[in-house]
This record gives sequence, structure tokens and C-alpha cells, in this order.
Amino acid sequence: MTKERRQGATQMSIEFQSVLFNNSPMQSSPAASNVKSGDDRMLGESVVLTRVESAINWARKYSLFPYPFATACCAMEYMSLSMSPYDIDRFGALLPRFSPRQADLLMVIGTVNQKLSPVLKRVYEQMADPKWVMAFGACAASGGFYDNYATVQGIDRVIPVHVYVPGCPPRPEAVLDGLMELQRRIAKQGPPLA
Repeated sequence: MTKERRQGATQMSIEFQSVLFNNSPMQSSPAASNVKSGDDRMLGESVVLTRVESAINWARKYSLFPYPFATACCAMEYMSLSMSPYDIDRFGALLPRFSPRQADLLMVIGTVNQKLSPVLKRVYEQMADPKWVMAFGACAASGGFYDNYATVQGIDRVIPVHVYVPGCPPRPEAVLDGLMELQRRIAKQGPPLA
């Protein structure tokens, strides 16, 4: 390849990079004006600087692995989240994990009674850190209309809850709103305590 063709290919590569990052090829950024060679110019236009915690939280935000702890009728609404009108996959949370050791989002879906609460606590304890909990529906959040001795009046009496999704059963839009709220909280999360 001749020297002129190589320079032309490098110039095309630089123009392609600038189109990718919404810079016009004719504009020069302040960082690019200080560099001289083509490789340095291309590096200056394509490098993104961020903090490690922000990058890790961004990756966690879009790679949630839910564990559906489904015990009652809200499970039908959970199943509808994977259908095309709602498409929970847009949020990186489509594939449910049925092992707590592979999940980081515990979705408690439905009624939890007193006999089941030790099982729920054990599932929560088996999950690796960081882990989040979503109370899905009125029964998980507050006991619902079961105001008796056998029903746990809110799972926050057993495990910590990060997001409550109201409704009996909650609409899929409300669940997606709760998922987006959880993603906002994950993105703002600070570094883990050592």
C-alpha cells in the first residue's frame, strides 16, 4: 500500500470516528487541536474519562439478574413483563435466575405468610452482594387485604426493601417504573464499604 493510500485510509478512519461521536469532521475539538499525529488525534476524540465507581454502577444498572420469588396472583403480571408491549429486556432484566447465588435483584411477588418468611430470609442471605429487593404488589409491600396472624404485613419486616411497587396486581407499567427507580438508585450508589 502506498503512503498516500495509507494517509487517505487514516483520514477516512478519523472522519468515521468523528461521525460516531457526533463531531463533524471539519470541526476540531480543543483536545484534538493540540495533538499532531493522526493516531493521537483519533485517540483524543474517542477516549471517555470517568470514575471507576461510575462505570461499575453503570454496568450494574443495565445487567440486573432477577430472582422471582413468586407466591401468588401477581406472578401473572410478572410474566407479562417479558411480552412485547412492555419488554423488560430493554432494562437488562429479562433473564430470571432461579438460583439466589446467580441473582442480584430479589423480586418478592405476592403474599408471604409467616411459615414462608424464614425461606425468604434464607434466599436473601444466599444472594451475593450487592443485592436489591423489590416488593411487587400490595401483598408483598403491606400484607394487602390479608390482615390476619398468618400473613406477614410487609416483607420489610423480614428483609430490607429498596423499591415498592403498589397495586393489586400492579400494572406492568408500574413495575417498569419501579425498575427504573431502582436503576437510578444503583447509578447513584457510592463505593462499597470495605
